[in-house]
Amino acid sequence: MNMRILAVGDVVGAPGIHFLSERLSDFKTGQRIDLAVVNGENANVVGVTPKQADAIFAAGADVITLGNHTWTRYELQPYLDQHRRILRPANFAPQCPGRGWTEVRTKQGKVCVINLMGKFTLDANTDNPFLVVDEILEQTDARVVLVDMHAEGTSEKRAMGFYLDGRVSAVWGTHTHVQTSDADVLPEGTGYITDLGMTGPVQSVLGITPEQSIGKFLGDPPRRYEAAMGACKIEGAVFEINCETGKCVSAEAVRLR
Repeated sequence: MNMRILAVGDVVGAPGIHFLSERLSDFKTGQRIDLAVVNGENANVVGVTPKQADAIFAAGADVITLGNHTWTRYELQPYLDQHRRILRPANFAPQCPGRGWTEVRTKQGKVCVINLMGKFTLDANTDNPFLVVDEILEQTDARVVLVDMHAEGTSEKRAMGFYLDGRVSAVWGTHTHVQTSDADVLPEGTGYITDLGMTGPVQSVLGITPEQSIGKFLGDPPRRYEAAMGACKIEGAVFEINCETGKCVSAEAVRLR
């Protein structure tokens, strides 16, 4: 028996949330998706509020993962403690609110979802994600294990994929908002893609208005990021996993417009 997992790239701003609400549920039904994991750390463009997290769950997300903007919205901190299906990176300090991994019961059995964050250039005071994930794997007996590696460096994400190859079912990268073309099953049976891409405006720079992003590189004074408008997309990947072995059978990048 196989399980179909959908991983959805970073949701950006109100346009991303709206498009996710319009399209995710039907896509899950049409593609026979058993579990959907959505990265929501940019739902407020920078960070996510409890109301926005509720909207992502209502759209069809079974688990929400976060990243380096987790602490941008202070009001999210109690929410992280109250809801077991929204995760912040597990390699934040243990006294931080919330949790970095969870186990979800599905019709096909238990699934463990782990959220990690890379250290390269993110300037965050985090523990080593490679060592932290080892500790988590010792605590779960789930056969199907999924990992969102939120990181800047493609090398760090790809290294994590090979580090966990054969030990988890799938590893995907988030944070850079540009879908990569390397969706594949690694040699020991772990599904992998370096970056899922993003959910939000097509004509944008990582979801932000192009003019604002260009201005930043030209040296304009800093100002609050603004989500672009117009047609949107959902990017991510579908992983088919054997429930008995926990091995990935296939990995395919997806894009909805």
